[in-house]
Amino acid sequence: MNILILGSGGREHALAWAVMQNPKCDRLIVAPGNAGIAQIATCAQLDIEDGGAVVVFAEQNAIDLVIIGPEAPLAAGVADRLRAAGIAVFGPSAAAAQLEASKRFTKEICDACGAPTAGYAHFTDADAAKAHIRTEGAPIVIKADGLAAGKGVIVAMNEAQALAAIDDMFTGEFGAAGADVVIEEFMEGEEASFFVLCDGETVLPIGSAQDHKRVGEGDTGPNTGGMGAYSPAPVFTSAIEQRVLERIVKPTVVEMARRGTPYQGVLYVGLMIKDGEPRLVEYNARFGDPEAQVLMMRLGAQALDLIHAAAEGRLADMRVNWADDHALTVVMAANGYPGDYVKGSVINGLEDLPETGDQMCFHAGTLRRDGKFEANGGRVLNLTARGSTLEQAHARAYEMAEAVNWPEGFYRRDIGWRAL
Repeated sequence: MNILILGSGGREHALAWAVMQNPKCDRLIVAPGNAGIAQIATCAQLDIEDGGAVVVFAEQNAIDLVIIGPEAPLAAGVADRLRAAGIAVFGPSAAAAQLEASKRFTKEICDACGAPTAGYAHFTDADAAKAHIRTEGAPIVIKADGLAAGKGVIVAMNEAQALAAIDDMFTGEFGAAGADVVIEEFMEGEEASFFVLCDGETVLPIGSAQDHKRVGEGDTGPNTGGMGAYSPAPVFTSAIEQRVLERIVKPTVVEMARRGTPYQGVLYVGLMIKDGEPRLVEYNARFGDPEAQVLMMRLGAQALDLIHAAAEGRLADMRVNWADDHALTVVMAANGYPGDYVKGSVINGLEDLPETGDQMCFHAGTLRRDGKFEANGGRVLNLTARGSTLEQAHARAYEMAEAVNWPEGFYRRDIGWRAL
């Protein structure tokens, strides 16, 4: 099978690694990829948000399956163009991807199907939004309605922070994503991420994880795209999984199909859990990053079979074979991230890191120049390990992080602290 993965981050490196474990993969192309991906697959330059260009490329390269990594091509309708051309694709239509592309749309779906979530209000006017905040008080959550690369959410612990967030959003801090704003009640509890595959009808759970969004240790500082993750999430018990499936996920999938926009792909279910009761925080229409890294580490070669079945509507016949294991990933980021950072610093020691089924360094923002790896983004590396216990996975991941010689980078030293 010839496979094309769209994307260039750590998520796509992890997907590529898992796909390459499966003997059904004859050829793998990743567009545009990165320096780490280039070591295991062919990288190609391609505008991944141009559906027509992706279709032409897939046809020219006899691609049997396209796996869409990031959210932007989904919102741009790339999956629609591929399906129309008769090419198997893993990823929802643009209409279904609104579950991530519009916070307001997700709230409307929750209202329609009765899925438990935070109370909310929607605004397109800054003064009205501020009046609502003054009425409701803080803590309160401010969300840009559209796509903001995982950073358009401000948890304001006081009224001044909330009002400042409104100013930022309506003056373009998050681009067009902030032209509409959803303001939510603050939910207390423990966050967890739950991942299911969907083929339009069948829902197949494939695991849970917990991310570390804030840049600083002890979960302090500004939000990021994610500084580390581990799987499974201890808070996500089998009883809670059943509640989430029956009260949130399945009603959502039924409602999407009822509207004529069946959901096909991976559904990332962000949850807040308190006293054993889960409520929806948000949906994402793709694998999380860095959650994909720990999920792929645990799923291995079967990930391709599951993804292919979702793309072809065969999930009812599939089962996930879980080992009794754990995985943990540590993100190494450029100094200054999530603010301003410098590209181009040399990273040493990567060639000496293990590359096994238990330890992998997934590249996120790297390039290769003159035989050396250079940092080319904010989040740059994912040191990822698997173990029979979370403690073992933690030790293996940090052993790798400490072996990387990159003075211009940093990482949190407390990934997994809630569970450990």
